[in-house]
Amino acid sequence: MKSIGGSESKKSDKNDVSEPAVKLDFSKVKVEPLFADDVDFDTFSKSDFRVVKVEACEAVPKSKKLLKFTLNDGTDRKRTILSGIHEYYEPEELVGKTCVAITNLPPRKMMGIDSEGMLISAVYEYDGQEGLNLLMLDDSIPAGAKLY
Repeated sequence: MKSIGGSESKKSDKNDVSEPAVKLDFSKVKVEPLFADDVDFDTFSKSDFRVVKVEACEAVPKSKKLLKFTLNDGTDRKRTILSGIHEYYEPEELVGKTCVAITNLPPRKMMGIDSEGMLISAVYEYDGQEGLNLLMLDDSIPAGAKLY
């Protein structure tokens, strides 16, 4: 399964708005309800959302879901993040993309590999099936840019 209306859209001109590859019938879309509990601003502001550039992406051996990303986060070192999105994307289509990650989560070992953050995706149900779109930004935004 690939993302619905995901990375298959084409841009003819940088100023054109691309059309999704598949038009969604929004009457068939269900999203999770919003959280009832508020988060105070100080708690929210502790999350460090950064623009990251995908330098490499590969399937994790012995895993059906995990992709291993090597990311440029604007620092001198490369960041590794694992994400369970292989059902929706092939690794080679994500190389070179500009995404958003939370970079100050503690490392979490998955399949013996430390994951150093979390990539941000939109998840929803469409016509009874889960859909997922990795949040991708304009390539002109530099790695390391902070999101507020």
